[in-house]
Amino acid sequence: MSARTRGLIRRPARGWALAAAGTAGLVLATAGVAVANGHGDGPATASAAKAALTAAGEQKGRVELKLPAPSGPRRIGTTSLHLVDRSRRDPWVSSRSPRELMVSVWYPAGRTQGLRRAAWLPPASLELYRKETGQTLQIPMDDVDFPTTHAFQDAPAEARAGGNPVVLFSPGYGGQRALNTSLVEDLASRGYVVVTIDHTYETPFVEFPGGRLEFAKQPSDPSEEDYAKALRVREADTKFVLNQLTKLNAGKNPDAEHRRLPQGLRGGLDLARTGMFGHSLGGDTAAEVMAQDRRIRAGVDLDGSIIGPVKSTGLDRPFMLMGNATHGRDNDSSWEDFWANLRGWRLDLRLRDSAHHTYTDLSPLSQQIAKARPLSPQVIAKIEAAIGTVDADRAVAAQRAYLGAFFDLHLRHRDGDLLKSPSPRYPEIEFIP
Repeated sequence: MSARTRGLIRRPARGWALAAAGTAGLVLATAGVAVANGHGDGPATASAAKAALTAAGEQKGRVELKLPAPSGPRRIGTTSLHLVDRSRRDPWVSSRSPRELMVSVWYPAGRTQGLRRAAWLPPASLELYRKETGQTLQIPMDDVDFPTTHAFQDAPAEARAGGNPVVLFSPGYGGQRALNTSLVEDLASRGYVVVTIDHTYETPFVEFPGGRLEFAKQPSDPSEEDYAKALRVREADTKFVLNQLTKLNAGKNPDAEHRRLPQGLRGGLDLARTGMFGHSLGGDTAAEVMAQDRRIRAGVDLDGSIIGPVKSTGLDRPFMLMGNATHGRDNDSSWEDFWANLRGWRLDLRLRDSAHHTYTDLSPLSQQIAKARPLSPQVIAKIEAAIGTVDADRAVAAQRAYLGAFFDLHLRHRDGDLLKSPSPRYPEIEFIP
């Protein structure tokens, strides 16, 4: 396990402990995070998932990992952009280099015939991820095929008068934009343009065009000031990306190499209807950017403590909190303070039998690995601590449903009633008054 993984926050879950407990970027959910006592009994699927996780995998031949299929009716396209902010020196390096970012744009696609599916990770990143994962899980990964996404690479965008609403995504501290693809793809399949951001030199590794890798430059045991700096950098990154999306929508090409953009992206973004969500520190990033930039109309925090000033200043626009089974306002004072200062529409949900990394692709992928390959009891215990015992497919379905309902309500003014009270369709979700 890498030093970064060992450096995850392990202090009690008061204050901002979970803000920094991101995906640690390199491993299939084996990074432990601080947990408190659970809240109630979950549905029967939790016991089934736990039994499956602890059973020794015996699958023969190659293992093909898969992401859950999107639930929406639209086909999906994706493209990547290399963005350079020449007005800003990169705060993580000593040279006078401008700030560089890689982002992905996911969107409803038009014609897809003859196009290839996009990879979950680009080639150099995937091989590094494979090596690190094998070391952590203590098994060879040469016979494991990592997932291919459901999106078609550089597919033409579906034509829609006025464009589609836009949602930005920021990963957890030490996380990668690819590790929440299950949620991102689903929003795109429902008719959203979703833009995911890698925060260079905080993300474990970012692959730029041509295969250039830039690695994280974070301390192995980050201080509160390190996390606060990371949050400030993320805020600036996000506002810069918003500016570049305005250029993209006007027909300009913001990509540093001026790579050809998919047909139809021009005018395909309705930036007057923009929301944002994030996991862990990415959730705090969404809240902080909302407080500073009114272009973000609604936001969601997936299990991240609030370490920035927004916990005291609050927000006047819609915001939703989604916590894991052991994280909430009852044991995180930052959420308690933030909740009290939310002056607009608000909702607090808890995902039963979950853990911090249930809100990432690591949940379904880890359960698939555990079913297919024998893992040591120590590794199984770490996986369970990171992703909980909730069945991954049920957890993903619930997250998708409530994220989609939230953005449908606040960006499209479509109210499907799911956000009003607990639903028998999703017993995994608990409403917190």
